[in-house]
Amino acid sequence: MEELDKSCEYLSGVCPVWCPGCGYYGILSALVEAFADLKLPTKELTLVSGIGCSSRLPYFVKAYGFHSIHGRGLPIAQGVKTANPELTVLAVGGDGDGLAIGGGHLPHVARNNVDITYLLFNNAIYGMTKGQFSPTTTLYPVTKTSPFGLAGEAINPSALAIVYGATFVARGFSVKKEHLKELIIQGIHHRGFSFIEVLASCSSFNTTDMNVARIVKNLEMIPEDHNPEDAIEALRLAADQEKIRLGVFVRNQRPTLGDKFQEMRRKAKGKGAANMEALLGQFA
Repeated sequence: MEELDKSCEYLSGVCPVWCPGCGYYGILSALVEAFADLKLPTKELTLVSGIGCSSRLPYFVKAYGFHSIHGRGLPIAQGVKTANPELTVLAVGGDGDGLAIGGGHLPHVARNNVDITYLLFNNAIYGMTKGQFSPTTTLYPVTKTSPFGLAGEAINPSALAIVYGATFVARGFSVKKEHLKELIIQGIHHRGFSFIEVLASCSSFNTTDMNVARIVKNLEMIPEDHNPEDAIEALRLAADQEKIRLGVFVRNQRPTLGDKFQEMRRKAKGKGAANMEALLGQFA
């Protein structure tokens, strides 16, 4: 009960408007419990989203919230973190928002290693616009925008993040709330770009790809002896066609975008100071 009371401190009081049975309720619960465990001050917490069902989440959390435009949550989150590095910044978005119109931003935020956490809610459908196929749809080919079936293959979000060079990549499931909470905590603790794919059901428009019973039947945790610095093995696990792997695929360290900016600032100030001394020396 005490844990519940602490997590409620991070709820804004605005009631979620997701459909009954939506997996996003589990994600919201895991998220606020993670914040409570970390004891994050709400004034130091920022949530940025794009457009879609998942992108309503900032309304429901007591934090600085930015409900931005379609597919642009990541660059805006990068801007927030760059402007105020002291903030804990999270971006949230769906598979359509993050991998279709917003897909061009992911590789650059990953390669720059921006110190933010990105939760990609994957329900393999466009839910808010009532059931069009998304970049991750595979098993539900007949939709409002594909009445005769899908052409092309689906994107694997976690595998994509690994290839792009994200320094923390994990996959969770909205039904496994405690496990997801721990992944979120690890992602926030990680210094660098943290990408967490969250499998979630869409009770209204896609009960095939993200059918809870099917996912549970095929779930398998990443082996405990997996080396998260081995990107090749991580990619093999993320792209497994037989089992749906949950856990941390990748965890490694390299300088963040903020680190590089600090180094650039130091060099710029040093060069400027030397030039200034030479200039003043002419008047000695």
